[in-house]
Amino acid sequence: MTRDALTFLDEWRSAAPTVTVQTSGSTGRPKTMTVEKERMRASARATCQFLRLPQGATALLCMPTRYIAGKMMIVRAEVWPLTLVTVEPSLHPLASLTDTPYFVAMTPAQAYASLQVEEERQRLLAIPRLLLGGGAISEELEQAFSGSTGEVWSSYGMTETLSHIALRRVGCDEPYYRPLPGVEVGRNDEGCLWIDAPLICAARQQTHDLAEILPGGDFRILGRIDNVVCSGGVKLQLETLEAQFATAFDLRIGDDFLLTWVADNQWGQALTLLLRQPVHHDAEEIHAALPYLKYIYIIKELPQTPTGKPAREEAHRLAETLTTA
Repeated sequence: MTRDALTFLDEWRSAAPTVTVQTSGSTGRPKTMTVEKERMRASARATCQFLRLPQGATALLCMPTRYIAGKMMIVRAEVWPLTLVTVEPSLHPLASLTDTPYFVAMTPAQAYASLQVEEERQRLLAIPRLLLGGGAISEELEQAFSGSTGEVWSSYGMTETLSHIALRRVGCDEPYYRPLPGVEVGRNDEGCLWIDAPLICAARQQTHDLAEILPGGDFRILGRIDNVVCSGGVKLQLETLEAQFATAFDLRIGDDFLLTWVADNQWGQALTLLLRQPVHHDAEEIHAALPYLKYIYIIKELPQTPTGKPAREEAHRLAETLTTA
């Protein structure tokens, strides 16, 4: 077990009723929170019940325990209980394993990297319960899991909801998330999702995620309201444009490119593309795919959080700096 994992395990097993967790900073500056252990236990039980995990099954811890996703794997192993197997966090968490764990939680980036190595790919597709969280799932990754012999689930949640509050089946053309038992969702006047999960969160959580909600409570995320760029009076949803651009040019959002905006006297907010070297497409092709695009910047590395998510605030600041340089 890693040093961070052992430190958290000691904290978890202590008599203190709370633990400290840190947000990833994907939509703002990282911050620390104090949360009640009993709420983490409730979240762990809900996930294990939803996924129908047999008690004693092997579970792989392959994400950093500095953040909630890694911490919750330890909590699930303690509460359910599960037999915890640990490896150092990396893009290839299955590389050193000889047996396939029953339950694995990893990021889409880890899954994508594992699919590139045949031995790891076979093991990945044979995992009975695979939980993906911490980033967007590309169409390519979605299709890759159509051949999985186990169940693959995408999670929706944030640190404030102690990992996730809803799951979506991956690889079977299912776009909607299903809330865990005891979780209620709705929308505010702006169309953004709110979450009531009294066993997990003391107060209703208001997100910035634009959502569509079905009568039964299942929902899908349309994008973030703070990722809407208004350029010359035209409202542009960054996530929608990114998905279209990624498909058109076979690129990965956050790894190969990212869309952001800069303040502009004429347009108000000018749509801006940050493109990581090397570049295989000319500006004319790019502008044809993104007709409202105003600026293109070629950079060596795209801003990311420690957990591998696009760091959008940092990307915006970088674009502003490049524009005024």
